[in-house]
Amino acid sequence: MPLEFSEYLLLGAFIAGWLVAKVSGWIGRKLTTAERDPRDDRIRSLAAELRVAQTQTEKVRGQLDAKERELTETQKLLQARDEVIAGHESRIEKLRADLRESVLKTNELRAELTERATEQTRSEALLREVQTELSVARASSDLLASGMLDYNTADEDETPVFTAGSRP
Repeated sequence: MPLEFSEYLLLGAFIAGWLVAKVSGWIGRKLTTAERDPRDDRIRSLAAELRVAQTQTEKVRGQLDAKERELTETQKLLQARDEVIAGHESRIEKLRADLRESVLKTNELRAELTERATEQTRSEALLREVQTELSVARASSDLLASGMLDYNTADEDETPVFTAGSRP
């Protein structure tokens, strides 16, 4: 199948159009780069810097949000710990008050025990004296009852006279 003339013509026109577009694009780029305004380059670089800064800002905002959440959690923990500490402090104060009361009661009881011990010592001394007097009285009455001791009732100023079986 051979190509016809019109087809060759069409193919040639297509290739010629393509070549003209390429050459005109190349020439256009050469002319536009020479005529380009430096302010346009500056605007493009500033726009690029702006996009970079915006992405960095978004990252920093995300980090800030995370830090704010951590701060909120930490504040809640601190508040809970403060409440626990306050409860412990009130309990410590209550225990201190109870301890003071116990110490006062203990001191009162010691004073009372000391007083009672002194009283008991006095009572025991008095009891010993009474027991001694009682034993002396009992011994005297036993001697009188047994007849070993006989007092002369004639003279009260005289010394007693001992009778038989008694010893001077």
